[in-house]
Parts: sequence; C-alpha cells; structure tokens
Amino acid sequence: MEFAFTDDQRELAAAVRQVLERECTPADLRVLHEASTPDPAAVGGDAGRRSRERWRVLAELGATGLLAPEGAGGLGLDDVALVGVLEEAGRAALPEPLAETAGLVVPVLAGLLERATPSGPVDGDRVERTLATLAGGGSVATVGGVDAGRRHPVVTTENGVTPRVVATGLADVAVLVAGGRDGGGPEVHLVDGTAAHTVTTPSLDRSRRLGRWEWTPDPATRLSAGEDAVDLLAELADRGAVTAAAQLLGLADRMITMSAAYAVDRYQFGRPIGSFQAVKHQLADARVRLEFARPATYRAAESFARRRPGRSVDAAMAKSLASDAADVASRVALQVHGAIGYTFECDLHLFMKRAWALSASWGDAVTQRARVLAQVLADRRGRPAAAGG
Repeated sequence: MEFAFTDDQRELAAAVRQVLERECTPADLRVLHEASTPDPAAVGGDAGRRSRERWRVLAELGATGLLAPEGAGGLGLDDVALVGVLEEAGRAALPEPLAETAGLVVPVLAGLLERATPSGPVDGDRVERTLATLAGGGSVATVGGVDAGRRHPVVTTENGVTPRVVATGLADVAVLVAGGRDGGGPEVHLVDGTAAHTVTTPSLDRSRRLGRWEWTPDPATRLSAGEDAVDLLAELADRGAVTAAAQLLGLADRMITMSAAYAVDRYQFGRPIGSFQAVKHQLADARVRLEFARPATYRAAESFARRRPGRSVDAAMAKSLASDAADVASRVALQVHGAIGYTFECDLHLFMKRAWALSASWGDAVTQRARVLAQVLADRRGRPAAAGG
C-alpha cells in the first residue's frame, strides 16, 4: 500500500505552522508559565487577546472543523488531514485544546448524529448546534473522565468530580465520562462549562490549564449509556492516543531541531560541540526514534479515516512509539544543552514539559505496548481483546 499526504494536506499543515510561528511564540507560552494562574483571561488582557486570536485564525484555516461534516460548517475531511495539523500544534506547544476540540469532541458528536443510537443523543438539536459552533471556532471543547488502560478504557470520574481536565477555565463545553448510577455502566455526557464548578490544579505544564470539573450527571446532558457508551469510551481512548501521538511528533522534532542548532552555536575546546561524535550520535538516535514513530502515527490516522477493524492496535502502536521518541528527544535535548538546559530562562523547558505531560496522557508507552500484546495474544486464541476497536 502506498501512503502519502496530498498536496492539499501538506499545504494545510504548512499554513498552520506558519500561523503558529507567528501567533504562538515561546514568549506567549512563558506568559502562561510565569503567571500565578494559567487562565489567559485572568493573566492579562494581552494574553487573553492572543489566545482568542490564535483560535480565530485556526478556525479560519478550518482546523477546528476538519472532521465535522460540511452540513455542520466543517470541511468534511478525515483523520489523515488532521494528523499533520496536530503535529504542527505539538511543534508549537499550542496552549489551546485543538486536539480535544477537533480530534475528539467534534468527531464524537458527528458520529453520534450519524448513528442516532437508541441511548442518545437525548437532545439531537443541542448536539447539532454544539457541533456547528465548535466547527466554526465559536467555542472551545475539552474531554475528561476517561484514560487508556492496559485492557480497556478507565473511567476516572468519582463522586461527580472529574480530575485532570485540560483547558479548565477556557473550554465552553466538555464531553465528560462518568460511571453509571446505581452501579450501572458508564455514561457519556455533554456538559456546559457554566453547569460545572471548575478548579485549576497544579501541573507540570501550566500552559495546559489542568483542572478538575465538579458536575452532576443529568439525563438532559447524557449522550450515550450502556453498551453504546462502552464503545464510545473505547473510541475516545483510541482517538486520544492518536492525537497525543501526533503532538508528540511535533514536540520531538522541535526539541531535536533546537538542540542541533544549539550544538552548532555552542563552542567548547575551540570547536562547535556538534562536531563531537558523541553529540552527533545522540541527536541521530533521537532522530531515528522520531522517524520510526512518524509512519506508525500516520498509519493510525489512516486507520481511523478508513474505519479499519485494527485501528485500536494501530493507535496503541503510534502512542507507544511517539511517547518513546519524545522521551528520548527530551533527554538528548537536555544533555546537548548542558547546564543552561536546566534553567527556566531556556526555552527548552516549554517543550519538554509538554512532551512529558503528553507522554503520560492517554496511556504511557508501557500501557500501550501491553494493549498491543493483549491483542496479539487474543488473535492467537481466535478471539478479540478487551481493548476495543
């Protein structure tokens, strides 16, 4: 099978890179890292304005509605077009939740409307309106309450509290997962930000705006329940792994590029440190890891675009390899930069912290490899694994 991006897909990714190089600079990220609160609206007028402008420009490019149908104001494209955009978002360490909005919530809502499952959506008109608003960039979305487990997705909401939700204070709406009432199965809800009490929580990467949502599951907000919700959880976990993998590719590439440039400029013993074989080998090893992770991530995106039966395993492979690549790139970048790499003044930490956070999100490399192993063993026994997909 021959796989290559089309000219339009490459041009879209290039346009996003050009925009983010101008609108999402290290100086913009520093404002969020240095402020007492990661909420741009509270940081100051300029930070909030910059955040809104980034989102507006991305929406004008169509990035927020790539996977939304044309009838909902989207572009009607597929995950192959999205993966390159998310890679550029990772390269810039974009603080806005483009992956959650365009890569998770939009396709989930579009899929629910298409399937019209018996358990939801409860209010189809509301879902349709929300989808159109998200696709057009009029609102921001996030996801919470589910993470990738070794055998099946894990519901993390307890007693009406969903921890570790990104874009807290910024998202207008969230797809949240909760355990069913009275010991029932999981439920998936579409919750407005105004219907939840949100609290910002400490995090390694302050620009992600991590926080917890305190909310009350209600039949009026329920999108799916029972077996339909189980399937939706599996899709969310798999999509989360692929979107995180795509961003990790961009982060790893950014750190390797920064380190290579620094190795040319930094002199020791009268020579650029990049001329030393030990430095060359470390950078080459990081680049090799990245180049192995790229095709796996692109394959996972193609599997979702074609709805292939093995997309869950492809997602796990992509996330495990991308997490490994970003971890190696982080270590090598820190080693190449030396003592200055440990300082807050060096821009490197802005990208290392995002890489460390995403590497652990949606199942770390060990968890994802365990999922692949579970599927391989299940295939040998002639039955599907519990990981879904």
